[in-house]
Amino acid sequence: MDLSSLKPAEGSVKSRKRIGRGVGSGKGGTSTKGHKGQKAISGYSRKKGFEGGQMPLVRRLPKYGFNNINRVEYKSINIGTLQTLAEKKSLTAIDVKTLYEAGLVSKKDKVKILGRGELKAKLDVKAHAFSKSAIAAIEALQGTATKIVNE
Repeated sequence: MDLSSLKPAEGSVKSRKRIGRGVGSGKGGTSTKGHKGQKAISGYSRKKGFEGGQMPLVRRLPKYGFNNINRVEYKSINIGTLQTLAEKKSLTAIDVKTLYEAGLVSKKDKVKILGRGELKAKLDVKAHAFSKSAIAAIEALQGTATKIVNE
């Protein structure tokens, strides 16, 4: 076997449609665009959302709502989840990296620890935000709740 004998699989390569190359080609004249009309014109492209002159859906529906560009979204994790994670992997300290490795958060998520569930072991927790009940539950067992500022 040599490189000169290599060929693509049968039917895997199609030749492109050569339009506008004379009447004899079978695709000359109107170049498969039909006769006259808006779509036969050179450079035709329909606008996104165009509905044939009917008022488009985007313009029929009213605008509403507000998106706050300063909003900070947190991924919430309850202390009950931290307890099960600590038991499963026998941890004393939990941070965002640990939660990421456990598959609980994505890499760029900001994490907020919430107070639902029961904490039985002393834990040192690092996260972007904490609820008051979570801080109380962590510190009741002599653990620490450390806020991550710029990350």
